[in-house]
Amino acid sequence: MKRKHFVRLAAALVTLATLGATAAPVGYALDPHSSWVQFELSHFATSTIRGRLGPARGAVVLDAAAGRGEISIEIDTASVSTGFAAFDERIRRDDLLAAAAHPTAWFVARSLRFDGARLAEVRGELTLRGISQPLTLTAVRYRCAPHPEAPARELCGGDFEGRIKRSDFGIDFGLPFVGDEVTLRVQVEGTRTP
Repeated sequence: MKRKHFVRLAAALVTLATLGATAAPVGYALDPHSSWVQFELSHFATSTIRGRLGPARGAVVLDAAAGRGEISIEIDTASVSTGFAAFDERIRRDDLLAAAAHPTAWFVARSLRFDGARLAEVRGELTLRGISQPLTLTAVRYRCAPHPEAPARELCGGDFEGRIKRSDFGIDFGLPFVGDEVTLRVQVEGTRTP
């Protein structure tokens, strides 16, 4: 009986080793026309401040078969846009985004959760104003398909959501009248690299 269990265990380990050896990571370059970060936070507990940053630049490597990957995204903080230029300029100041001193924000993730071949969740670290904090982004939708303009090339993309506290990044201006919790909605599309 012990020998039978040992043979099954050995066969399972060989199968797993083979799957790991044949899993092939695939790289994607983000499309700056379709990759943006939108943000929302409460204003005087009456309305919602909304804006966006971007376009986002970066690269993604996915290995769905092995359930792993790596994501690296950067964005210019001076690109903030709310639709009101004077407000955008105010947000760029030192007590908010500090865009002059910290012109770039980064998101780097090496912990990915897949649901089959579908990317379901990304856990990484957001660096804003020189401060790094954990950030989890959950996939609202995610899909890969042939690129409509170049069917031989694969296009993957999706919408992801996460939440941060701006005070964790040293942004406490306006508290508590302007909300601390910020909802991030990240829209990305990437084309498979050769």
